[in-house]
Amino acid sequence: MCFQNVTNVNNTMVKRKAVVALSVSKESLIDGLSDWNVVFPDGKKFEDEDFLSEIKDADAIVSVFGHKLNTRMLDEARGVKMIANYGAGYDNVDVDYCSKHGILVTNCPDPVTEPTAELAFGLMLAVSRQIVDMNIKLRSGERLQWGVMRNLSSTLVGKKIGIVGMGAIGKAIARRAVASGMEVFYHNRNRLSQEEESRCKATFSPLDELLKQSDVVSLNVPLTSETNGMIGEREFKLMKRSAFLINTARGAVVKEDELIEALENGEIAGAGLDVFVNEPKIPVKLLEMPNVVLMPHLGSATNEAREEMSRVVALNIATAFSGKIPPNIVNRDIWETWKNKLI
Repeated sequence: MCFQNVTNVNNTMVKRKAVVALSVSKESLIDGLSDWNVVFPDGKKFEDEDFLSEIKDADAIVSVFGHKLNTRMLDEARGVKMIANYGAGYDNVDVDYCSKHGILVTNCPDPVTEPTAELAFGLMLAVSRQIVDMNIKLRSGERLQWGVMRNLSSTLVGKKIGIVGMGAIGKAIARRAVASGMEVFYHNRNRLSQEEESRCKATFSPLDELLKQSDVVSLNVPLTSETNGMIGEREFKLMKRSAFLINTARGAVVKEDELIEALENGEIAGAGLDVFVNEPKIPVKLLEMPNVVLMPHLGSATNEAREEMSRVVALNIATAFSGKIPPNIVNRDIWETWKNKLI
């Protein structure tokens, strides 16, 4: 079985083409696809019409989280055989549509694991210890009363963390929580093995029980029809009034209006949010709350992670077009049919 990274047009050998939807780390992508024509936008992103024009003769699209590939785009890209998503979550790609039309989909989960867990834990510390609020007040010149019993906050040591979604990121958060003296509970669609639970020092809990007993609730689930809006008014009423919510998953996992109401009514003590429903728009009320720490969707945004993500995306594409199953395939059920079409 022989595969070539070229297409034959009028008996002329032409490099395969990959179009990158948004500007990302280029060097690793170009190095990993050295025998491809890799097309990047001139600026931050393509205008829609320019993007549609470029993908018409592309073999692969590098999609980027936050940039939705709608059906019009995919209909225009009749020659596209693969979508390599630059990110772990792939809710920006209609996987069912792709599978139906014979388009392979991959993602790159591993590079985002540690930086996202790192940020989630940073948000926990920031909101529980009032780090951001105190920093803002000091810098603004607002008069603070200093003293042993002034400006008290909450420690994480000895507290219970409830991790909703015990995938790679959830496990990385658990490791940090244990090191910080926290007791770990988790809820997951599929319970971990006893060996994994022991390794993570984590106890399985039904979601309602987890919400009731946790001092910190960390959301780490993908956005699906099942998880869309899974945390709302009912769930907030189950939580402790002293509890904090941390969301580094997707904004739509939480019913944002109901989160604001819970914060306003003191049903929970605060929140650390890296994601929002209508990014980049953030509700004004959240911006005004001193007990809410906000980040602009930066969970995996480190120099190291971005370079590694580009390397993994290139590896997924190069591996697939060499006839070998890529390491991060999403719709594996179409692999054999897809591979046979490349022969």
